[in-house]
Amino acid sequence: MGPTPDTVIIGAGQAGLTTSYWLTQFGVEHQILERRDSLGGAFQDRWDGFYMNTPNLSLDLPGMPYDGDDRDAFIPRDAAVNLFRRYAELIAAPVHTGVDATKLSPTSNGGFQVETSLGSLKARNVVLATGAYQVPKIPALAAKLPDGVTQLHTHDYRNPEQLREGAVLVVGTGQSGGQIAEELHAAGRDVHLAVSIVPEAPRRYRGQDLIYWMLETGKHGPDYGINALTTRALPSPSLRFAPNPLLSGIDGGHSIHLRELGRRGMHLHGHVEAIDDGGITFSDDLPERLAAVESAFGQRSRKAIDAYIAAAGIDAPSQPPLAADDWLPTEPAQLNLADSGITSVLWATGYKLDFSFVDMPVVDEWGYPKHVGGVMEAAGLFVVGLPWLTRHYSAIVGGVGLDARFIAERISGL
Repeated sequence: MGPTPDTVIIGAGQAGLTTSYWLTQFGVEHQILERRDSLGGAFQDRWDGFYMNTPNLSLDLPGMPYDGDDRDAFIPRDAAVNLFRRYAELIAAPVHTGVDATKLSPTSNGGFQVETSLGSLKARNVVLATGAYQVPKIPALAAKLPDGVTQLHTHDYRNPEQLREGAVLVVGTGQSGGQIAEELHAAGRDVHLAVSIVPEAPRRYRGQDLIYWMLETGKHGPDYGINALTTRALPSPSLRFAPNPLLSGIDGGHSIHLRELGRRGMHLHGHVEAIDDGGITFSDDLPERLAAVESAFGQRSRKAIDAYIAAAGIDAPSQPPLAADDWLPTEPAQLNLADSGITSVLWATGYKLDFSFVDMPVVDEWGYPKHVGGVMEAAGLFVVGLPWLTRHYSAIVGGVGLDARFIAERISGL
């Protein structure tokens, strides 16, 4: 690492790199610390068959906008990793890989001291760009699974061959759980799904990919008084952790409909409530869960997008709601793992934030950094790249650059 920088960015994923771009534009000397040995961010932790859920049109990085001819396509994991490596090279990002920030504390004369795996350094400003995928969440119930059952978090899953022969229980139906369940089913596995409350949504809506409308509504909606996809419109701070819609970028991109997965032969269950002596008890509210995931898009996001389209006078084709689907599975509320042939459990239960290395009281009761627009309470400390930092899309490639620019402006004094 070089001499004491003005600013240190912790994390070299999309948030850290876009912040670096803007700091360079504004003439701020800085360094980036990345704990991984190579660039590519959290995409390096995804499974072999992973595709981005956001279309190419959203791969809009400051200084490197998408200029391809297939804006509605989706890129696989390795292409996503290479995208950020090219970006770091293009913007000449001052990245130090293999450097883990272990402690961040204020100094007596202002600024911060950053303890790392390679020593310590001081900086006037620090930007926390460690992302939303920090620590895999695994329920305490996992400890009660029989020793003979293989269990993995999606963070460590790579492909179906990694799992033992036999049926697989996927716990959680967010984007990772839904996509991996489809992959396992296509590989001939018998798949059980413990359904979570993650909203279904159309892959395409009113002539565009849904992500296009979410970005446009988040960016330009406030100009027309449409604020539903901005943080200040959230009914509760806890909703900053609400999951993204159940969509897939695989096979050209598609919606995932849980009842359809059931009709294709997957076994749908409620929430995992208990594990005891090789048996699993699920909640008996599966019909209500399915109804909830099917209605959530229409209750919030659809209304916001429709309102923005109308207010902005955009000529977009109408799209009627999906027809009601009353198919219901007949799976029991209790399941014996051995009798069902389940040899593997895959925890698709998401991630939690971890700012424990920050030796200051900087997080709220939910473990989320206390901030206003990414500017934290401690002078010189900033955060970027978290879901709902300022808008719904603050953590995705096409949206993080706006927050990064605002933070860089504050650091540079603009």
